[in-house]
Formats: sequence, structure tokens, C-alpha cells
Amino acid sequence: MTPAETAIRARRKLTNKLIAGHEAARLRPFLAPDINLISGDGGLLVGIEAVLAAFEAQFRDPSFVTYLRTTETVRPDQDQARAAEAGTWVATWRGAPTLTGTYLAVWRKVTGQWVLESELYVTLTSA
Repeated sequence: MTPAETAIRARRKLTNKLIAGHEAARLRPFLAPDINLISGDGGLLVGIEAVLAAFEAQFRDPSFVTYLRTTETVRPDQDQARAAEAGTWVATWRGAPTLTGTYLAVWRKVTGQWVLESELYVTLTSA
């Protein structure tokens, strides 16, 4: 595994932990200021403040449990400055159907740290 792959997999695990702990503000260092996120229902969030506000709203929902993203692949570019991460995700709420799907995330290295530039989530099942 390349250093980029190792670092991105570790950062993904940390974001999963912060989401499970409902700690929206602590996600800021993992997001590029100009992040774009397409949610599982096709909604577009533009910019770090919009993404953090969406997490804060989710975390206020007493039935929300967590989002868990499981990395399958990380493919860095030749310069180890950008990388594509692909995997599966699960969203859980108490008393509601579980959502699952696939995702693609683009990471870029900024001042020595990997941050999320964009994410695309596709909902494939609701059980």
C-alpha cells in the first residue's frame, strides 16, 4: 500500500468515528473549503459550511445513528497529490429503513494533509 492509500484509509476511519459520535465540527479538517457532495438522494451540497450544516441537522435527528463508509479501493495519481477512493456505505436510523449504496470520493493533498474535495453517494437499497 502506498503512503497515500494508508493515509486516506486512516482518515476515512476517523471520519466514520466522528460521524458515529455526532461530532460535526470535528469533521472540518477533513473537508476542502470548496467541497462538493452529492448525497444518496441526488441532492447537491456546495462548500464546507453547507456540508457541515447538513451533518449538524442529521445529528439533531434523535433517530439518526450513523453513516458508515467502507473503503474498497484507493487509487492515487502519479504525483500522490490527488486520489480516488471507492467503496460502500450504510446509513442507519432507529425505526427506519437502512440505506446502502456505493460512493466515490476525491481526496487532494493540501499542505501535507488529505482533504475531501468531492463525494458522490448512490443509494442502491433501502431495507
